[in-house]
Amino acid sequence: MSKMFEQAHLQAIADALGDTEIGLTGSEIAHLLSTCRIDDVAPTVTKRHRLYNAFAHIQNAKQDRVPILAFIRHAMKPARFIRQQGRYEPMRRHLNVALAFSGLAVRESGELVSVGEAETLSEAKRRASDLRGDLEMRSVHPDVLRFCREELLAENYFHAILEAAKGVADKLRERSGLLDDGATLVDRTLSGNPPLLAINEWSTESDKSEQRGFCNLVKGLFGMFRNTTAHTPRISWAINKEDAEEVFTLLSLVHKRIDSSRMPPRV
Repeated sequence: MSKMFEQAHLQAIADALGDTEIGLTGSEIAHLLSTCRIDDVAPTVTKRHRLYNAFAHIQNAKQDRVPILAFIRHAMKPARFIRQQGRYEPMRRHLNVALAFSGLAVRESGELVSVGEAETLSEAKRRASDLRGDLEMRSVHPDVLRFCREELLAENYFHAILEAAKGVADKLRERSGLLDDGATLVDRTLSGNPPLLAINEWSTESDKSEQRGFCNLVKGLFGMFRNTTAHTPRISWAINKEDAEEVFTLLSLVHKRIDSSRMPPRV
């Protein structure tokens, strides 16, 4: 038998999509039900009950949840929100709380993906929380977000940190023209006399000490996070949201210092 939504999960999804303030409008519901060939069996009731009745009817008739998944995919296409962009993220986060109990999530791109099933309401809310917003409030460098956007949306801290760390290496290669990686790349770009990329004037002993410290910091980040995540199975490498935010903030500092670095003249 095909997989079906449990009644409580189906109700939660309908409630999220039919939310009075941020959910679909009545006309949008009518259009989407028609597009997905789902009978609008109770068009005069409230939006959330209208959606629940339609979803329950089609799932019982088909004995699978495929039509409902199709409805969600159509409803959450980002292009539909071009004229009302402020609606999309609140609606997506609200829906993801409901979907978490069924092991699903909608990414920022609108893609519906499988995730681990949430067991508690607090876990579902944590997964759907706007981690991106938290990082933006910290003024985290945009390149940290750029390299881990999809992972963040799935609350996949393991791969988010891996991608963010890769982003530092990418920037060092871009700024230096080198093709190395890992500690070798860091040494060749941030070490030396003078370094290929200097984060300060590199004229005083204090400047040189700061440069050495920054070089060691970046190598330490690669050793602690990038190399660990590259070789350790995800299940044995636990990190929570708060710890992830601290790592992203530190990576943001690294990006900012590399951005402001310069190439000292070489004798």
